[in-house]
Amino acid sequence: MGNDSKPAPRNVQLDHRQVRVLAHPLRMRLLGALRVKGPATATALAELLGTNTGATSYHLRQLAEVGLVTEDPDLGTGRQRWWRAAHDVTNWAATDFDDDPDARAAIEWIQGDQVRHLVEHAEHWFAARQEWSPAWRDAFGMSDFFMTITSERLKALSAEVWQLLERYRDEADPDEPGAEQVQIFLTALPLLADLRLATPLPEEER
Repeated sequence: MGNDSKPAPRNVQLDHRQVRVLAHPLRMRLLGALRVKGPATATALAELLGTNTGATSYHLRQLAEVGLVTEDPDLGTGRQRWWRAAHDVTNWAATDFDDDPDARAAIEWIQGDQVRHLVEHAEHWFAARQEWSPAWRDAFGMSDFFMTITSERLKALSAEVWQLLERYRDEADPDEPGAEQVQIFLTALPLLADLRLATPLPEEER
């Protein structure tokens, strides 16, 4: 099957109700599992995430009520209910919830959970990196970059980098020999006050 047949990613712009429902450890993991691994039953998800079917069933219904997951009738048989993620990508703007303290607290928790996931992910990699080939050990890793830029240009930069990532994803052939599944984190943060870049001297003072 050629790359041209790949469907476009389904996006959701989180609303106030969705963000309040999503801000829960198990619900975040359920939605992530359905997006990464595809449709599953509550029983299979409970086994995958180390919890019980009652908990996964309850939280799947909570996610379904706000349209983040949906039942897959094509896979359901009898009493077996299969669930799938309703979207592939979650979007929001930092200021979307400024007028709703509860939603703002929820999105702050979600962002904190993403950071916790990054730390856990990195620790697993550090513990297992010697099991990977030299080529992959050189390809993986983390780096940072410093610049002075306006908010408008930073948003434009992030959008352009995102487009680049999407192009590489869309052009990738998962059946190519040596291909592995990878996760790339994209982060832009203000430089800490005590690490501010030195201001260049004016031309006449050099």
